[in-house]
Amino acid sequence: MLTIALNVLTDYTGVTLGCSPWTSITQERVNTFADATGDHQWIHVDVDRATQESPWKSPVAHGFLTLSMLPALNQQVFTITGTAASINYGMNKVRFPSAVKVGAKVRSNVELLSAEPQDASRVLACYRTTVEILGEDRPACVVESLVMYVSEE
Repeated sequence: MLTIALNVLTDYTGVTLGCSPWTSITQERVNTFADATGDHQWIHVDVDRATQESPWKSPVAHGFLTLSMLPALNQQVFTITGTAASINYGMNKVRFPSAVKVGAKVRSNVELLSAEPQDASRVLACYRTTVEILGEDRPACVVESLVMYVSEE
């Protein structure tokens, strides 16, 4: 894992910070997400029907499930030290180029696009995270996410 001090974060602009370990997408994870969000569309939770009728011949993860995994995946790639808080500030752009079949493995590949000081105690960082699918040419998700870091000082 890469450790970066907040006061030198701007030095990493344009740098690929690394990749997380591969994580399996299980039917249990998909079902739990469906229960949490109320999205029980058959392509996600009806294994028999999805295997027979869906274009992927398999149930697939919700796009928002993939997106919701970013904090856990990215925290395995890098950490920023010298912060009192790291705040999810939003997203500039999200795309889901490919579905994630249940049973697939995904990982995040993270690049720092920018790190802009906002004032003496805050830095707004923009990351491009590509969620890759093991063995697939197209990614599951490409997102530009924003994090506001508040310094300890």
